[in-house]
Amino acid sequence: MKVERRPLGDTGFEVSSIGLGCVTFGREIDALTSFGILDHARASGINLLDTAAAYHAGASERVIGEWLAERGCQDEFFIATKAHLPLTRDALRQSVEESRGRLRVDAIDLFQCHAWDDATPVEETLTALGELIGEGKIRQAGCSNWTAVQLARARELSANDSALAKINSIQPPYNLVQREIETETLPLCEREKVGVLTYSPLAAGFLTGKYRRDGVVPSGTRFDVIPGHQPIYFTERGWGISEGLAAIAEREGRSPVALALGWVLSRPGVTSMLVGARKTGHIDQALAAMREPLSQGLLAELNRLSEVDSRG
Repeated sequence: MKVERRPLGDTGFEVSSIGLGCVTFGREIDALTSFGILDHARASGINLLDTAAAYHAGASERVIGEWLAERGCQDEFFIATKAHLPLTRDALRQSVEESRGRLRVDAIDLFQCHAWDDATPVEETLTALGELIGEGKIRQAGCSNWTAVQLARARELSANDSALAKINSIQPPYNLVQREIETETLPLCEREKVGVLTYSPLAAGFLTGKYRRDGVVPSGTRFDVIPGHQPIYFTERGWGISEGLAAIAEREGRSPVALALGWVLSRPGVTSMLVGARKTGHIDQALAAMREPLSQGLLAELNRLSEVDSRG
């Protein structure tokens, strides 16, 4: 059973319902291990590879580019990458050229703004993205970590000016702890037919059960590599969800990972769930969650566990 394909909004492109987030490449794992993960993703039917210029100073893009060239399979994949700030015209043009070079592709399928840029007028950003689409250097424009208000503003501008690129996808975090996108972002994307590529379904590993309230962070874990994750999840509500999830998993004879991934896969409005991997088994976890969907009763219980104060 291979991963299904879903339309990316109204772009005409289809992406796998499970996408591979490539943040670990060149940072936590070497090229050889990354190649093995990419081979496994390909065999599983995953066609969405998501990376960014900021991932270890371009190392992730470089690994992907080397693998695509060695396997000769560029046409099999939908490649998404991101430009870091600033989002000025000159910076975006430079970022595209650098990413194209590292990825070894003529055109980037989805070029995303990694974050909102308060210092650059969004009109300038959209104009530059429109030029890049016209030149055939990128195929679609997207955003990451924007609010619904920011996305709506950009969409309104492009609707009134054909020279401005349309932002056709958004990439937000989404998991049992972080459900904020349910309030405004998901309804907006449904109305506007914008693709939703969610990341961090396991809350950067917080929902795996490896962390405890004592605050001791195991060496080499994501929360050790990126301590900025800790204030997001190490909260009273976060611990309550993590511990509740573990209790339900034990009762059901399933892992917390299977439940957390299965919950995201079940959510309406999600085009693709991005999963990061340091080994092929991390992809297998997502595939298993896809093949063994959670019952409606279990999904309702997980919703109740995580719904309190989750939508403010």
